[in-house]
Amino acid sequence: MRQITSNMTLLIGGVAALVILGGGGLWLASQRSQPAPAASEGEAAHAESEAGHEGEAGAESEAAEGRVELSAAQIQAAGITVVSVGGGGGGETRLAGRVEPMVDSRAAVAAAVGGRVERVLVAPGQSVRAGQPLVSVVSGEAATFRADADAAAAQAEAARQAYQRNRNLSDQGIVARQEVEASRAQLLSAEAATRAARARSSAAGSPNASGRLSVTSPISGVVSNVQVGPGGFVAQGGVVAEVSNPARVEMVFNAPPALAGNVRAGTAMRVTGPNGEFDAVVTGVAADAGTGESGAAVIRARPVGATLPPAGSAVTGAIVTGQSTGGLTVPTEAVQTVEGNTVVFVQVDGGFQATPVLAGRQAAGRTEILRGLTGSERIAAANAFLLKAEMAKGEAEHGD
Repeated sequence: MRQITSNMTLLIGGVAALVILGGGGLWLASQRSQPAPAASEGEAAHAESEAGHEGEAGAESEAAEGRVELSAAQIQAAGITVVSVGGGGGGETRLAGRVEPMVDSRAAVAAAVGGRVERVLVAPGQSVRAGQPLVSVVSGEAATFRADADAAAAQAEAARQAYQRNRNLSDQGIVARQEVEASRAQLLSAEAATRAARARSSAAGSPNASGRLSVTSPISGVVSNVQVGPGGFVAQGGVVAEVSNPARVEMVFNAPPALAGNVRAGTAMRVTGPNGEFDAVVTGVAADAGTGESGAAVIRARPVGATLPPAGSAVTGAIVTGQSTGGLTVPTEAVQTVEGNTVVFVQVDGGFQATPVLAGRQAAGRTEILRGLTGSERIAAANAFLLKAEMAKGEAEHGD
């Protein structure tokens, strides 16, 4: 009996344990099947804000690609020049030339009349301006010219008074109309004689009543030599001094005769000289300026924003021929290669934007742009490579 009671107790305990464990298992299962508690409104808003910031950062990163931010002061300090996109495009012809004095850069100053040299007012090496006296001459011939001019002026004045008097008498009916017309003709003749006499006197150097006059320089420059001395005599047309202006120089290129028909004044050139490269513009073209049947054309040019080397220096010019209309060109130094792509740096608010382009031919320091620009942009030219370096530096820092 005691044994049966003990077995019943163990059985009841086992059943109770199973009930308890089964209930626990059902509770755990129900907890797994129930959804997770919803996040609070604040937590949801925070998550959305973080997602928004990540999206904006990605957009800014994408927009900032190829952009270099520089202030106006930084652009100036870096020596970056900003230029407009130009037009044109064509082939390049290279020419050899030299720096030569201009036609009006030298003057052999001569005396218009013969006379005695009274004073020499300049010395070799002295700078003079146009119209400045070089020597003073006393000339009897010049005194005669001045006297003739004074006499002609006096006769013209007498003729004018006679004409006025006859007009007054004609108005009173005392003098006939024919006499008035005759006096008027005499006045016109006297005035013409006065103008001629004064012109001769002016051509002689505008002497005073004593025949003293100054021989002046027709150009500004430096006196290279003086060929007369005080007390000496200079004949009419004799040179008294020579003046030259070393700043009045130009470039002269020899070109094939066929090129003269394709080049005109105003055509741009790119010139290489002893001091480097610089821009120039054609000022004149002379076809068949040489001698013989194969006379070469001569192209004259002046620098743009640069100073020419001394006269006699050799230069090489590159000129664009066969220009196309509607094309776009930029300075060759503006074209850069970034990660295998050809770009130019277009100026935008706050800096520059690397803009991919399709480059064409190169001529005279300029590159033809076939695609990528509209022509209204302002781009970085000189020192554009600094923008490329700055962009590469920014990408390296971003990668770190």
